[in-house]
Amino acid sequence: MAEQVALVIGGLAGGLLPLLLLIWVSCCLWKKLRATFTYEELPGSTAASGIQGGKLYPPHAGTQPSRPPGVPFVVLPSLQDRDWVPLHRGEWAQAPRDPRLAPEPMRHPSRGSFGEPPHPCVVGNAGMMGTINPELYKFLEDKSETDFPEGCLGRLWFSVEYQQEAERLLVGLIKAQRLQIPSETCSPLVKLHLLPDERCFLQSKTKCKTSNPQFDEHFIFQVSSKSITQRVLRFSVYHVDRQRKHQLLGQVFFPLRNETLAGDCPHVIWRDLEAESREPPSEFGDLQFCLSYNDCLCLLTVVVLRAKGLRLQKDPSFVSVFVKVSLMNHNKVVKCKKTSAVLGSANPVYSETFSFRADPVELDTASLSLTVVQSARGETSHQLGRVVVGPYMCTRGRQLEHWNEMLSKPKELVKCWHALCPPPEP
Repeated sequence: MAEQVALVIGGLAGGLLPLLLLIWVSCCLWKKLRATFTYEELPGSTAASGIQGGKLYPPHAGTQPSRPPGVPFVVLPSLQDRDWVPLHRGEWAQAPRDPRLAPEPMRHPSRGSFGEPPHPCVVGNAGMMGTINPELYKFLEDKSETDFPEGCLGRLWFSVEYQQEAERLLVGLIKAQRLQIPSETCSPLVKLHLLPDERCFLQSKTKCKTSNPQFDEHFIFQVSSKSITQRVLRFSVYHVDRQRKHQLLGQVFFPLRNETLAGDCPHVIWRDLEAESREPPSEFGDLQFCLSYNDCLCLLTVVVLRAKGLRLQKDPSFVSVFVKVSLMNHNKVVKCKKTSAVLGSANPVYSETFSFRADPVELDTASLSLTVVQSARGETSHQLGRVVVGPYMCTRGRQLEHWNEMLSKPKELVKCWHALCPPPEP
C-alpha cells in the first residue's frame, strides 16, 4: 500500500514539474514581448505618445523636437501645436486648432491657352498634406476664339495629317470666324492649293449669309513622302456675291514641315488671314519678313515668311531657293543663318524664325542682310537679290522705317514686304 502511494506521488511530481517549467518560460517571453512593443517616454517631456493599457495617447506640445539616443522617433515642431481628434479603431489624427489658420493648398502655375490641363493630383505643403487643389480641375480657357488682334481679317481653323504608307495628305477644313465681309451678307468658300502647284486646287462648299462659317469638310492630296516637306498649303477664303463672282477676303500659308506632320493623330491648327499684296512684283522679286527686338533678353528675331516674283536663272524643276540671314556690325558679318531650300518655285514660302543676340548699344551700328540664293546640283550658288535693314547709318526708305518701327514696338513682330536689290556683280 505504501509503495502505491509513493508511486502516485512521484507521478504527480513528475507531471507538475514540466508544466511549471512551461508556465515560467511563457511568462518570460510575454515580458520580453511587452517590453518590445512599449514606447519609451522622451526625456525632459511631460508626456509622450505610447500604448498604455491598450490605448494610444497623443503627444503633447511639451515634446522635445530633438531625438535623444536610443529613441527611434521624434515629434516634428510643426506638429506639436495640434489637437488630436479620435478616429475609429482607437487611432488618432491631427487637426488644426483653428480652421482659419490652416495653410492654403499650393496653386498650380497657369499654362498657355493651348496647354493641356494639369493632372488633378493631390497636392499640399508641409503643414497640410493630402489637400486636393480645386484649381487643378479647371480647364484652361481657349482664347483662340476670343482674342483677335486689331485689324484682323478673320481666323481659320484646320487640321493636317499625313499618311506615309499611302502617301496621302489629309486636310480637314473646320471653321472660320470674324470674316471681314464686304457687304451686309457674306457667303464664303475656301480654295485649297498645294504649292508650288497653282493649277490644281480643291474647293469647299459655299456657306450662305454668315461671317462665321462652319465647314467640317475633308480633302485628300496625293503627294510623295520625298516632296511633302517642300510643299505649302494655301487656303484662300473668298466671298461669293450674287453674280457668282469671287472676291478674295484673305489667305493662309502653311508650310508642311516634319514637326507639323509627326504623330498619329491630326493636328488642329488656327491661323489669321493675310491680305493679298496688291503691289506688282519688283524687277528682282520681293521678300516678306518680320522683325522683333526683345530688350530684356537682348534678342533680335527675324521671321522669314515668303518671297514672290523671283527671277530664276534655270529650269525651276532643278533649282532650289533659300534665304541667308546675316547679322552685320560695321559692315562685318557677325553670324549667318539660312532657311531650308524650297525646290522649283518662284514664290517660295518659308515661315522660319531666327534669333541673334544683340545688345541695345549695338543697334546703332548693327544691320540685317537677307539674301535670296539660288542653288543647283553640281553648280555654284547664285544670288537673286538681297535686302538690308538697319539704322540710319546703313539704310534709307522702307528698310529704315521697318527697323525704326521694330524699335518702337518692343517684343512685337513687325511684318513688311521689301523689294530685292540687284545682286552684286561678280
